[in-house]
Amino acid sequence: MPGSDVVNKQTALGGAAGIALLLFALAWRFFPGMPATESVPGPAVDATTPNGALVTAQAQRSGELTKPAAGEREQIEQWGPPISLAPPPPPPPKAIAALLKKADDAFAKGKLIEAKDGALAYYRQVLDADSRSAAAKAGVEKVADAILRQTGDALDHGDEDESARLIAVLRDQALAEESIDDLQSRLKKLRQTTPLLTRAAELLHREAKDDAEATKNRVDALAVYRQVTKIDPDNKLADQGLAQIERTWLDRALAAAAQDDYGGAEEALRGASSIRPGSQQLLDTRSQIQGIREQRATAVMAQANSALDAGNADLGQLLAQRALGLSPDVGGVDAFNERLRNARLYASYKPGQVISDAFVDRNGKAPGIVIVPIGSFTMGSPAQEAGHRSTEEPQREVKVALGFALGQDEVSVADFRAFVDDAKYQTDAEKLGSSTVYDEDSGRTIDRRGINWRNDYSGAIAADNLPVVHVSWNDAKAYVQWLSARTGKRYRLPSEAEYEYALRAGTTTRYWWGDGNPPPKIANLTGDGDKSPSGRRWSNAFPRYSDGYWGPAPIGKFAANPFGLRDIDGNVADWVEDCWHDNYLRAPADARAWVNPGCERRVVRGASWGSAPEQARSAFRTNLAIDARNAQVGIRVARDL
Repeated sequence: MPGSDVVNKQTALGGAAGIALLLFALAWRFFPGMPATESVPGPAVDATTPNGALVTAQAQRSGELTKPAAGEREQIEQWGPPISLAPPPPPPPKAIAALLKKADDAFAKGKLIEAKDGALAYYRQVLDADSRSAAAKAGVEKVADAILRQTGDALDHGDEDESARLIAVLRDQALAEESIDDLQSRLKKLRQTTPLLTRAAELLHREAKDDAEATKNRVDALAVYRQVTKIDPDNKLADQGLAQIERTWLDRALAAAAQDDYGGAEEALRGASSIRPGSQQLLDTRSQIQGIREQRATAVMAQANSALDAGNADLGQLLAQRALGLSPDVGGVDAFNERLRNARLYASYKPGQVISDAFVDRNGKAPGIVIVPIGSFTMGSPAQEAGHRSTEEPQREVKVALGFALGQDEVSVADFRAFVDDAKYQTDAEKLGSSTVYDEDSGRTIDRRGINWRNDYSGAIAADNLPVVHVSWNDAKAYVQWLSARTGKRYRLPSEAEYEYALRAGTTTRYWWGDGNPPPKIANLTGDGDKSPSGRRWSNAFPRYSDGYWGPAPIGKFAANPFGLRDIDGNVADWVEDCWHDNYLRAPADARAWVNPGCERRVVRGASWGSAPEQARSAFRTNLAIDARNAQVGIRVARDL
């Protein structure tokens, strides 16, 4: 029938439109970015379809649906209201912020998992409303971490019930699921170790009748704690118990150290180390005891030095040995040993001390001498030293093992006069009739008749406080022999090694004061600021230096070197005992004089008032015939102790 056909046709078209709307809604659900103004794909429908059947399947550009015609209303009533094409609206931001604040407040109060007002419940409400909330996700993780910490603390403290409850919370709330198996394993160990820990604690706190019973209780508790650590190596309660047992050994070690019983202290430390090897408490106690030993050793070493100061070398040595027994690393041992050796060598004297021996059979005394400390040094100069000469090599180590004293100053004119007058001695200059003097007119040294020890560097009468000059090696030798006879001590000329050792005074530099220009007025040296009586100046002198003297200065005018010797590298040079050798090959290894019987030339050491800077070097050496005499060489005595 025509009417039936129309109805069937409308029904078919309405079904097609409904399918199209359904497909469009599904597309919008899964592809929310699809524009709302696009047509929804679907079966092709004739645009002339009666009653505007496509009106709900195609939106207008304005986004509004066309008002349905009367027939369309029948279609809508048949298929229901049209499907919404827009996404669901997001929750209001203020509501989300309020929930997050409640969650954070609950967390701060420690309310983590309460069903109604716990932090976890609030964070999850936010996620239900907005599954992408980073703050809520971080909050859930924060809650999980907090519960994990609580669980770990409960396990560490042996709280079995609380540990089980918290593990159940983590499981029920699906939190930290990757950690649950490990926590369950720890809980299992806790259930095994709890009775053992209880037993060990009871043994430790059990009242004992005597020390033997208390020791047995600790041994039994130690065995139980070790059983616990086999089950659970990281058990903190077991470690605390072991630490308590260890403490008894450590206290015993400290008590022994306080009584200077360091053997007992070491034994107690060994006992402690068997309980918790390498523990920080053990290391700290060992360090503390070492500090006690070092402090005690330092005090005993101070007593040893005091004994030396009092002249009791034997007691000083005994105390030093005790200090070394307390601590092998005690400071000042080398210095003490040097002082002890000096005390043995110098009797009641000290290095640096100045003494003057009185004559035993008449009035008078010997020139002042300084006690020189023993030691060793490198004699000679390296090839790279400015002014180096082949006569100063090879360098060699020399040990000054025997104590000696050296003249604080050169022998004065007055000192030498006492000798000549007493011994009725005639010098080589007097015998040979001349000596070398400085000539002001020519600026050179010349030989002049009638010059002897009574004259100064220029030939004028010498003052008593000037160093004696115009004396030969023979004269110097005769003088020290006379001193020995007058004092009863063995006076002599110093060896060349002793002289350089005393001149250097522990230094290794070019000069004893350093490598460069001397400090102001350190000795009587040639300086470009010095002037002769007629205004002459030195052509080869230390720059920017002046000591105020052209010739020799009175003795004692300048400061001493570190060994207490004055003008040892200036004023006048000095005779020494050694025969002259062109170098140090086959020289003695010690500080003895190198003497060949019958040698005719002897060594002269030290600079003088007229020496060039390179001749003031500590290693410089020269020689003269044994009867030579001039205005630049004098005498400095040595004495055995």
